[in-house]
Order: sequence, then structure tokens, then C-alpha cells
Amino acid sequence: MVTAIVGANWGDEGKGKITDMLGEKSDIIVRFQGGSNAGHTIINNYGKFALHLLPSGVFYDHTTSIIGNGVALNIPYLIQEINSLVERGVPKPKILVSNRAQILMPYHIKFDEYEEERLGKKSFGSTKSGIAPFYSDKYAKIGFQVSELFADEETLREKIHRVAEQKNVILVHLYKKDPINEEELFQTLMEYRDMVEPYACDTAAFLQNAIREGKNILLEGQLGTLKDPDFGIYPMVTSSSTLAAYGAIGAGIPPYEIKKIVTVVKAYSSAVGAGEFVSEIFGDEADELRRRGGDGGEFGATTGRPRRMGWFDAVASRYGCKMQGATDVAFTVLDVLGYLDEIPVCVGYEIDGKVTKEFPTTIELAKAKPVYEVLPGWKQDIRGIKTYEELPENCRKYIEFIEKEIGVPITMVSNGPDRHDIIYREGVK
Repeated sequence: MVTAIVGANWGDEGKGKITDMLGEKSDIIVRFQGGSNAGHTIINNYGKFALHLLPSGVFYDHTTSIIGNGVALNIPYLIQEINSLVERGVPKPKILVSNRAQILMPYHIKFDEYEEERLGKKSFGSTKSGIAPFYSDKYAKIGFQVSELFADEETLREKIHRVAEQKNVILVHLYKKDPINEEELFQTLMEYRDMVEPYACDTAAFLQNAIREGKNILLEGQLGTLKDPDFGIYPMVTSSSTLAAYGAIGAGIPPYEIKKIVTVVKAYSSAVGAGEFVSEIFGDEADELRRRGGDGGEFGATTGRPRRMGWFDAVASRYGCKMQGATDVAFTVLDVLGYLDEIPVCVGYEIDGKVTKEFPTTIELAKAKPVYEVLPGWKQDIRGIKTYEELPENCRKYIEFIEKEIGVPITMVSNGPDRHDIIYREGVK
């Protein structure tokens, strides 16, 4: 069976932990989009890890981890990440890389940096990992596929010349930077070929065969619905689709094979980067939540930037679940809220004097003000609790209130950072 694990909001929902946890009973875990521009934090018996490109199931001996064709493949970063796990005592994972995946080039990172520098105060808050330039090239048909590394030298050099000819006009005349050296780029690609050769194969064929054999497959998404280029807070979005539906494309499987969509929803809101954030809070209130949040404070796993904080946004989360096609919700970091006497929940947006529960386009979103309903807190540490019935009454009421607002059954409740800090809710569908 194929299960997709995706985020409902801005990212940072805790997908890594849920993937790591469900990976225990999975055969294959697939990254199907994005690149090394966001991180998934994992805490297990080996320690604490922030994975950026590898799937979050690499810690199991029985799993195969796949970098799908939809991923922005930074080859040196991938090898570095594999080696860093081994150096910390993790058994070397079995990795397969799609021969149709496209390669994130050194100049993509430079273009990302140069454009953010050029935009100044109007920048997108990019992680400067080269993601937007990479996907721009992919769809402009001037990217390099893994398979092209194994083409004959003349063909590869011809393409390098064609790409450099275009890129150098922008580098020299817009950014006032040095042009691409074609010989250096060729040698870099030869190094990349040697690095990726042990892993490259037709992963779509591998996955489709695995489906026929009845294997359990997890598709791991990066970021969340609100960072999707079509349905997110455009233009402050990422450059590949963050929706479960794209998992079929980014992995190379039929869409009807995705039977379960676990959408990860955070018990409060957080975001890294620019963009509209209706339930955002500031000052001491935000600092306190940020300090207590996550698994050591709410800071970006890739950038280390302090995350923007807010109360739970039921409008955004309901929309996020709907666009993902959620069948189940995994509700995370609930334990963080145990210090609060009262917990505000954004249940609507006021726009031009009217209250709506529908998530609008960015232009309308910019005018939205949060409408809150305040729930009583439970003033108790809930870490270590294993059954739903053991949770404090007000904690259960908070979960059930959120469940009713988003309209999707909350089947898993995460009440701590470790792999097995999870409460399964039976019979809620």
C-alpha cells in the first residue's frame, strides 16, 4: 500500500517524526519533491538528526530510501548526508536515485543568492539553496538529468555550452558577476557522475514492481500546503508542488495507488520565511511559545532562523487538509501547550468587515484579521502518556475541537519529540 505523508500548513509540522515512526512498518520511503532547502528533524536511538535531502526512513535496516524524479538533486549534499549518518553510527542506508531526477547545479545556488541580494528588502526569504533557479531551469528545459551524466562527452559538452551561453548573459549583465567556466562545469559533472553512479537507476520501475509485490511504500513530502506554488500563499511559496497528488508524479507511480494521505497538523502555528500569516503572534508571547516549542525551540532545521509563531489556524489547516485530500491527521507538538491557562484558536478570518471560514487568495489574505475562540488549557505535562483516555479532559477537548474544525479524523497525537511519543486514537473515523 502507498501512503503519503504531507504537511497541512507552512511546513515545520513534524513530518519527519511521523515518517520515521511509520517507516518502522514500511519497505520503501520516497522523497518526491523539493530539495535540501528544508529539514526534517528526527530523534531516535542514534541521536538527533536534521535530514534535508534523504527520506526520514533511512534509520531502518529493512527499508529502501528513494530520491524520486521530482526532487532537486544536490549530489554532493546527498553524499555528504549519507556519510554524516554513517559517521554517527547509523548503518549505511540503502539508497536509490532516479535516473530521471534533475541535478541542482552550483550555479543554481549562486543565482539564488544573487537574486535575493538584488531584490533586497523585497526578497522572498529564500534559503538560498538554489531551488527556484533549479525548477526554473527544469521547466525551461535547460536542466541536467542524472541520465545525461552518462551521455557521450560531445553531447554533454554541447549542452553545457548552450546552457552557459544563456546563463552568462544574466550573470555578467544583470548581476555583474563572473561567467560560468565551461571546462570547470564539465569536470564538476564528471565528479557528480562518479558520486551518483552507485545509486542511479529507474526508480519508477522499481516502485511499480514493489506495488505489484504488495510492498508498503511511504511518500514523504517537504513543506506544506501553504507553500504550494498553485494553492499556497503565492508568491511566497516554494517551487515544486507540496501536495500529495504530486507524489504520484514525483515518484513515478499511478495516482490511484495512493490509498492513504496522512496530513501532519501542528497544535499551534509556525513558519519560516516571508508571507501572510494571519494568526501570527509577537513579542514575549511569541518568544515563550518559540522557546518551549519543537524539540529544542522553534528554529528552522535548515537555516537556524527563528520561526514565526502563531496560534492554531483552523481556517488554514482545514484548507490545507482539503487540498491534500487528507484521510488521516497526525496532530503534533501538543505537549508544548501544557503551560498555557487559555489557548486561542483562530476559527475565522475577518476580511472587509465580513467573517469567512474559507481560505482566500493571497490578495484577500493580506487584509484578513483573525477571529479567535479561546479554549481552557490543561496546565499539565502530557509527555509519556500512551493512551488517549489518560490525557487531561481539557486536552482531549482541545483535540476534539480542532478535529471538528478541520473535518478530518485525528488518528495520531504526538506528545513528545521521540519516535514512540505517539498516541493512536482508535475508532475515530
